[in-house]
Amino acid sequence: MNMRRKDRETTREEALLILDRASWGVLSVADHKAAPYCVPLSFIRETDWLYFHCAMEGHKLEILRARPKVCITFVGNVEFPENCFTAVYESAIVFGTAEEVTNDKEKLHGLRILSERFIPGNMHAFENEAAQMLSRTAVWKIHIDEITGKRRKYP
Repeated sequence: MNMRRKDRETTREEALLILDRASWGVLSVADHKAAPYCVPLSFIRETDWLYFHCAMEGHKLEILRARPKVCITFVGNVEFPENCFTAVYESAIVFGTAEEVTNDKEKLHGLRILSERFIPGNMHAFENEAAQMLSRTAVWKIHIDEITGKRRKYP
């Protein structure tokens, strides 16, 4: 995707770092009537894949199973300097293709790396919790087909 403001465009590596620092991203999809649907989710990146977990059913999954093309927006550090009328920010946008993880070994891996990122202090309880929840938890992965990053620096 071509960015209009080339002076704010980041490299691919910088965009990946913005994504990695973000606590969450907004997953955007279109349903069978082309109606938009967006939902914030916590992601973890491993190489060119993003993992998330969720319930086994729901509107989001109905859409993803029928239309796996997605867009995810991540917003990083944001500041509003008092001496000007602008925002200082960084963001990354991913275009990708989602697929459900059905192999229990990979599901467990996805849950582990998500847990290590978001609740590292509770990993002593991971094995027990995962054994109880694995069959009731969906894990999805999204291939990063394209990523762009944008940064507005302090004026």
